[in-house]
Amino acid sequence: MEAATQQRFQLDVAAPDTLVATGELSFDTAATALLAIQSALGNGGIKRLDLAKLSRSDSAGLACVLAVAAEARRSGRALEVTHMPTGMLALAQVCEVDRLIC
Repeated sequence: MEAATQQRFQLDVAAPDTLVATGELSFDTAATALLAIQSALGNGGIKRLDLAKLSRSDSAGLACVLAVAAEARRSGRALEVTHMPTGMLALAQVCEVDRLIC
């Protein structure tokens, strides 16, 4: 199952300072995605997480994004989350956590 999970979520560096998440950011992929994003952020040069190419997201995906944004803040780095899917943004607004990532 892990191989299928890795295929459904992909993280690419689109520019020296931008990570692009592709595929699903959901219950099935959130743990793997979190580790991948944290690892990529470890180099310190990433300033943006682009979610435009996500095909599906859910509350676990939102939790993943919240976790990496919080970790970046704790490290004193700004992380801009761009192109958040409409459903994820709506969920963030309902949960009143949108201000933490938008």
